[in-house]
Amino acid sequence: MIKVKMNVQTAYHGDLLRAGKVYEIDEATAKKWITSKLAEEVNEEAAE
Repeated sequence: MIKVKMNVQTAYHGDLLRAGKVYEIDEATAKKWITSKLAEEVNEEAAE
């Protein structure tokens, strides 16, 4: 699982994911979203 910050609002597995919020998503989906600029990967070490 990877934490991502959404750039857009989308539905995922019946849940509404809002832009600007951080969510934990499976790695394969997260990589697709990051590549297509739908989301940004959250660096957990920088947040601490």
